[in-house]
Formats: sequence, C-alpha cells, structure tokens
Amino acid sequence: MDDRTVKGRKGARVSETGGREEGDVYLDYQSAKPVDPRVVEAMLPYFTERFGNPASLHTVGDRATEALEESRAAVAALIGAQPEEVIFTSGATESNNLALIGYANRNKRAGDHVVISEVEHISLHNIGKYLAKEGLRVSKAPPDQYGRIDPQKVRSRITDDTILVSVGWASNEVGTIQPISALAEMLRGTGVALHVDAVAAEGLLPIDMTAVPVDLLTLSSNDLYGPPGLGALYIRKGTRLAAVTMGGGQERGLRSGTENLPAIVGMAAAARIAAEELPAEAARLTAMRDRLIEAVLETIPDAHLNGHPTERLPNNAHFRFEGIEGESLLLSLKDEGIWVSTGSACSSKTLEPSHTLISCGLLHEEAHGSLEFTFGRFSREADVDSVMEVLPDIVARLRHLSPLYRKV
Repeated sequence: MDDRTVKGRKGARVSETGGREEGDVYLDYQSAKPVDPRVVEAMLPYFTERFGNPASLHTVGDRATEALEESRAAVAALIGAQPEEVIFTSGATESNNLALIGYANRNKRAGDHVVISEVEHISLHNIGKYLAKEGLRVSKAPPDQYGRIDPQKVRSRITDDTILVSVGWASNEVGTIQPISALAEMLRGTGVALHVDAVAAEGLLPIDMTAVPVDLLTLSSNDLYGPPGLGALYIRKGTRLAAVTMGGGQERGLRSGTENLPAIVGMAAAARIAAEELPAEAARLTAMRDRLIEAVLETIPDAHLNGHPTERLPNNAHFRFEGIEGESLLLSLKDEGIWVSTGSACSSKTLEPSHTLISCGLLHEEAHGSLEFTFGRFSREADVDSVMEVLPDIVARLRHLSPLYRKV
C-alpha cells in the first residue's frame, strides 16, 4: 500500500488527501463533486499560454474576451438563456446574495416584502435575516410533508408590497422537486419577480428559461463537475438589480473584479458535458437511487424515506431511521469506507436538526435520525451493494445500544 493511504477499521483504503481509493464508496455528491478530468483538460491552457485579462485592449486581452464570451454562451445554452442574461460570480452563495439583495435594493420603491420557502438552502435563509435587519419584511412559505411548496400557499403570502419570491428548483437535502413552472405561471402578471436556486437540480433535470418564466436563477460550477469557487446568475432581460460589490464594473457592472477565466472556461466545459449527457446520466442515477431505496425500505425495519416518493432528484435517497442518530450512522459508515451526509454540508457544523426536515413536520428526534445518500457521475452499481452489505447491521447495532428505540 502507498504510504499516503491508511486503512479504515474494515480495511477500506482511504487517501489522507481525501481522494477516493479502490473500495471506498463516496455517496455525498450533493456536498461536493470532483472536477471532471475533461473539464481540467479544458482549463489547463488558460493558466499558462492562454492567460489574459478580458479588460486589456491588446491581442491577449481580445483572446481572453473571446474565451469569456464563448463560455458565457455555453453556460447560457445549458438553461435555454441568452448569453447576455448570464453573469459569473464566485459561487452560488454570491449569486443568491446578488439576486435577493440586489433586487431588493434596486426595487425598494415598488415594495418591501419578500417571500422565501422554508426549505431553502441555509444561504438564502441567512440572506433573508439580513434583509429583515435592513427593514424588509420576510415571509416564509411552508412545505407539505414531502418538502413540496404549494403555489397557492405562496400566493396567499403575497401582498401589494411583495416584490420577490425565492423557491429552489429542488431541495438539496431531501431531493424533492418543486413545481417551478406552476409557481412561475402563478406569479406571471403580478409584478412579483421569481428567483430560483437551481444548484441542486442543474445537470440532473432539464432547465429551460424559454419555457419557464423565471426572472433570476442561481447556478454553481462545482455542481456541474466544474471547478469550485465559481457560479453564475441568470438575469432575465428587463430584470433590474443593484450591484452588491463595487469595483471596476465587470459583468455588466453587477459583479466587479477580474473574471476568473480558467474557472469560467471550466464551468463552460462542464455545462457542455452536462447538456450532452443529462438524459442518459439521469436515467442511470435514477436506477441506482431506486435500487437503494427499495433495498433499505425492504431490509431495515422502521426505516422511512424523506422527501417526495416520486418527484425527487434522480440521485437523491434520503432516509430516517427510528431510534438512532444520523451522525452515529454516518460515523459508522465512515469506518467502513462509505461516505455519506446527514444533510446540508453548509449547516453541518451545528447541532441543530435540519430546518428542512422540521419544516416537513418531523420531530427533532426524527430529523436527527436522518441520512442522505447522493449518487454522482462516478458512482457505480457496486456502491449500492457495498452500502447494503453493512448498513442493516450498523442500524441493528446502534438500535441495540440506543435507549430511544423500542421495537413493539
């Protein structure tokens, strides 16, 4: 064995740098994705011989500008948008900040009320808290038991002062797909803009801005198997924002700072690959997801599926296990070389239960007993077998030790 690797308790090879070794099972693709080698290949020249600042007025700058705009067109094509409707940011969180804060600041004369669904990513909830401190009124739209937002519940919260609604395309946690088309149609003609965080859905579900009248859409590079630290914001023509960061006026004056050209080229390459491979990849992931769901629910007593049973992301299987904590399950699986998640990585450092699961009506102890499996581009059929070889015994052992589990 290479001395850079160590063995888990059951002999699984684990790289000290975090890389996947033979025998390891990585099923936490919602938290982080590796960069596709084809994307790395596309990026490499832009660190050396194709470097350049798009703002420069010489030939090197012109070539950089050409690469920038070709990349913008590729990302726009993934979502059925026009190139001029896409700006690049440092990531999905910045895109969310620009969408909500930028829209609220630019349109404050039209109203001071924003509606955010209760099952949004933590970044959006924290932006909502910021807006509230700035004097805006922020309402929450609750989900049903599956984490799905009813457009009529959103409609009931809209007032004459409402300017913006924010609902994600799908839950990054329980995987439930939202009725975005129905939401957009419901808001059409009201003067209320719709922002959609599409990070969990991009590359997994078809997204077409020519078919769905969304005003603002957040994208992430790494969630397309592109480089981390880069995102994009779709801004439909006619939608007005105020800049949140000030500087040299790049990206239509909305996101100043020299563009990260290698990463932008990488995101474009990732977008092209995702567009080409989406139908086959979604079908492949769905098959593995469904196989795991069926095996867990048939094999492990008192196991339940969180999220919508059918309207869910192709790669997401989210369970709760009565009588035990998800963190104990996660650590036990880690010892076996299987890497999963208990929920959103951006809020995993707290001891609080998932706000998404609580919003769906689960008790705190039920939310704490949840575990999320997300498949990805490099997942294999054998990964499901590896999970089912150890998970039933782990659950049984932890329940035997738990004072909370009592089998009737």
